Amino acid sequence: MISKTYIKKFAIRFLIINVIYFLVKLTINHDDDGNFLDAPAVFYYFSAFFLLMLSWETNDWLIRRELSADLEKSLDISNGIKILGINLLVVLPIAALLYYLAIFELDHICKIDAGDPWLRFRIDFFRATVLGFAAILFNMFYFALKQKKELENTMNQLKKEAMTSKYKSLRNQISPHFLFNSLNTLTSLMYEDRDLASDFVSRLASCYRYILDNREEDLVSLEKELNFLDSFIFMMNVRHEGALSITTHVSIDPKEHLIPTLSLQMLVENALKHNYFSKEKPLEISIISIGRNNLLVQNNLHVRKQKEESTKLGLKNIEKRYSFYTNQKVVITPENGYFKVNIPLLPSNTKEVSIVKVS
Repeated sequence: MISKTYIKKFAIRFLIINVIYFLVKLTINHDDDGNFLDAPAVFYYFSAFFLLMLSWETNDWLIRRELSADLEKSLDISNGIKILGINLLVVLPIAALLYYLAIFELDHICKIDAGDPWLRFRIDFFRATVLGFAAILFNMFYFALKQKKELENTMNQLKKEAMTSKYKSLRNQISPHFLFNSLNTLTSLMYEDRDLASDFVSRLASCYRYILDNREEDLVSLEKELNFLDSFIFMMNVRHEGALSITTHVSIDPKEHLIPTLSLQMLVENALKHNYFSKEKPLEISIISIGRNNLLVQNNLHVRKQKEESTKLGLKNIEKRYSFYTNQKVVITPENGYFKVNIPLLPSNTKEVSIVKVS
């Protein structure tokens, strides 16, 4: 059964052959009456059709044969020259035989008006050589570009799957860590302030509902993320009473923008992880909209001594996830005693990509 891809390829080649035929026809005899159905015109049409299709189909077969032995092998200059040489060795003798028969043996049928038959033969053979050479080169160039595009798509997909795995791993680390710390805080509140403990449980449930509802989504609206962050900030303020100040100043419509899921929470957690803070030296975190397309997350620096060098996995994760949707960069700048992370706000029509299950 003939595939749709082959039918499409054949149709494109048929169109190209017809264009070439008319160009060839115009170069054969400028003094004819313009009849495209006379014997010479019919011969040149079918000879062009046959030789070009032979060149293309042979070239396709040679490429498949060359690359079939090694799936990781690509079309390069070395095997390209080899394929081109074999292709011409197949096509050119057939072209020479075809024009020789038409001009010398079957001239009473083809009626090619040639005052000098050998000159006509050389012209036709040279034209066939040039057109065949160009057709083969074009076909190989097209195949090389197609192969490069497929390789890029495969690499992008592999990168995305790897990033997906890292994202899921990081999220799975956040959930139990966040839960254990929250339960410890809740245990203390049960004896100190039951009303606050009740509110704390409600906010904790809201946070986990958000995580569960969006566990398969890589992008969420800024509105959803800010609502989640509001509950998260409440819990952090209760847990670090007097030692932490987290404020938001967003002047744009959060419904019109998307950001990677849990990205703001990761940035806040990053600030908490790497900075020392107390009631005497509180940590101040601000989330501010910049213009209409950016969000700035900044905190004052009280860098704590790390036992081990930071892997910066959270920041790298956010940068990689953004790279799937926009060319805008996540800008990270420590300056003037502040650590600043400027993240792009994606438009609401950005194509959402569901996180697939990675085994």
